[in-house]
Amino acid sequence: MRVRRRWGTALTLLLTAAALPATGPGTAAAAPAGAARPSPHPLPLARHFDNRAVSDNSAPGAADFDGAGHSLSAQDLAAAGWSPGSVLTLDGTRLGLPRTAPGAPDNVVADGQTVAVSGRGEALTFLVAGTGGTAAGTGTVRYRDGSRSSYELTAPDWRSGPLSTKAVVLPHLNGPGGPSAGPARLYAVTVPLRTGREVASVVLPAADGAAGALHVFAVAVRDTGHRTGSWASSTAGYRAVGPWTDRTLRLVVHSGAGGPRARIRLANTFAGTPVDIGAASIAVRGDGAAADRGPTPLTFGRGKTGTRIPAGAEAFSDPVDFTVPAGTDLLVSIHLPGTVTAAPVHQEAAQLSYLSAAGSGNRTADAGGTAFPETMTVWPFLTGIDVEGGPGSIVALGDSITDGVKSTSGTNRRWPDILARRFQTQQALPRYGVLNHGISANRIVTDRYPGDGVSTDTGGVSAQHRLERDVLAQPSARTVVVFEGINDVRWGTSSDEVIAGLRALARRAHERGLRVVAATIAPCEGYHDCTPAVEARRQAVNAFLRADHGAVFDATLDFDAVVRDPQRPQRMLPAYDSGDHLHPGDAGLRALGESVDLRALMPGRR
Repeated sequence: MRVRRRWGTALTLLLTAAALPATGPGTAAAAPAGAARPSPHPLPLARHFDNRAVSDNSAPGAADFDGAGHSLSAQDLAAAGWSPGSVLTLDGTRLGLPRTAPGAPDNVVADGQTVAVSGRGEALTFLVAGTGGTAAGTGTVRYRDGSRSSYELTAPDWRSGPLSTKAVVLPHLNGPGGPSAGPARLYAVTVPLRTGREVASVVLPAADGAAGALHVFAVAVRDTGHRTGSWASSTAGYRAVGPWTDRTLRLVVHSGAGGPRARIRLANTFAGTPVDIGAASIAVRGDGAAADRGPTPLTFGRGKTGTRIPAGAEAFSDPVDFTVPAGTDLLVSIHLPGTVTAAPVHQEAAQLSYLSAAGSGNRTADAGGTAFPETMTVWPFLTGIDVEGGPGSIVALGDSITDGVKSTSGTNRRWPDILARRFQTQQALPRYGVLNHGISANRIVTDRYPGDGVSTDTGGVSAQHRLERDVLAQPSARTVVVFEGINDVRWGTSSDEVIAGLRALARRAHERGLRVVAATIAPCEGYHDCTPAVEARRQAVNAFLRADHGAVFDATLDFDAVVRDPQRPQRMLPAYDSGDHLHPGDAGLRALGESVDLRALMPGRR
């Protein structure tokens, strides 16, 4: 299989950028010998390229990424959908891959270069990898108004970095002896910007001879725009499905915030191959799989009917004139023209969705439901619906209790649903969207799902590893409510480790300007593994949260006090218990959602 001979896109950073003269093997950690120091004047990123990371399998010696003659396979990149000319959306940022042929310079080893970058947004995303170990350093952002801010950039090692945070993983390496087994990894790493200021240039970190080399392939400003999240879910795993061939998914979701224009977000998280979307539509739900009127077609990439989503990437539809009513069931239909054998899913939907018959083709325009004879209880691919305008979003980051496990299916009685309805039916405060990013079995500290490959485990990567994707990259995120920890303490994580994890989540969210609210861990006596040792760890975490008084978090919600039995505080009040002693039922979830002081979630309050 041959690959197109140009590697990249015409984004601002790479436009009209001429490749540098060829550099030989062994240039991983520094520019070629005798090269001048980086220009202090901003240049497009590609003008700084001094390292070759990608080679064709037929000529593996043409690149040397790590100084030992190893490189990425152009064929593997193409198979993942990261082929020449690609524009990928990673964590909400559109990044262009280098505009160079395999064997030509395609990345820069960071050493104080000044890169021309433009845009206004809340964060800056780099496509990076380290060689010779994890690489890190401090850089500078320069703004149009003359001000500056510093940032810390860490690039995990391309061979040994975590799979749970990688942007893409490739199965092979090229080397002096030809292809060999990988894996190899690239990472999208995001750092904060000063709100409201326009970026003029970015100074890359200086090289550290004692650490690994920090390679930069692309950089761009992320701007989530003036949007509010109406509905969202987290990718919990990558599991075998179907196979689905030429079928249409009709997914049922429930809006929170309303708005006059809408777009959807589709994600190919954790995948190793691209997925083709033939068509998509959105409608207000009627009965079952039927719409109340003809669905509104969606387009991608400025008017295209469908799109291809590369491995690990996501795709946003073009905004469309479709009024999303608040608190209403919607139908999002997605045509899969090819054969899909595995998909990123949110496992615990607590909602029936629908699937057309095998080979039935594009049924996204159907108003009726007769073409959808099969049902499913997961949400594949779809991770968000946004509306234009509005005040922004509050994100609930949690586990199965936030996910709504044990709530009545199809009734939208999760505690974030209750919170969303309260925001939409009041007049005194902004009507924020509430986005549910709970994952059943999720943990703060450790991964359940390893972050790569087809697996039956749908407990997701840890809250630490999904914070960027599920919270910081959400549309106009203002506040995050963290309600996790019971799974950590049940499965042996110490209270000190859980507290350290909570501190890290708060620090990272505060760096991005979010308000951070924590909730105490609910009781679980009576569940099969909730031992006295688990209870001791739970109480230690809760004592830390109650004693915080604004030192780490902007506010604390005492969810433990809401649902516990006053006569036996280590267990849930029977009226709130779903019956398994771990998960609240509908009444308990309603009590949690109604207990929240909405003003405690307001940005800027302490």
